[in-house]
Amino acid sequence: MHWRDPSDGHLLWEPPGGGMEAGETPFETARRELAEETGLDPATVQDGPVPVERDLWWNGTRYVGTEHFFLARFAGDRPVIGRAGLLPDEQVNLQTHAWVEWSELASLPDSLEPPHLLEVLAALVPDGPWRDGRPGA
Repeated sequence: MHWRDPSDGHLLWEPPGGGMEAGETPFETARRELAEETGLDPATVQDGPVPVERDLWWNGTRYVGTEHFFLARFAGDRPVIGRAGLLPDEQVNLQTHAWVEWSELASLPDSLEPPHLLEVLAALVPDGPWRDGRPGA
């Protein structure tokens, strides 16, 4: 997802995600956020998170803490992504959705969050598309 920070206009790429609601587990949050932000089937999110330490500024607020990243798997080609579940401010600040090949993450024109996303993906998918057994290789 390609976002524009409403406070300073900074552009960044980030997987779908968001804040936990009262009583939610990280897994439930991941499923809800995937459906809200992309319209994709929340049942595709698999349990087995990778904890990621985050330190991010967004909309003038610094967010520091551990977030849980999950893997979603889809049958067939890239499913169509929708915007219908986005909140009004998200509708304004989301520039675009895009499926990005792992090999292309390092060359995105704007910052990537988290900056070490390839390492997170390698932890989520140890048998992922690595050439030399290393992310980004």
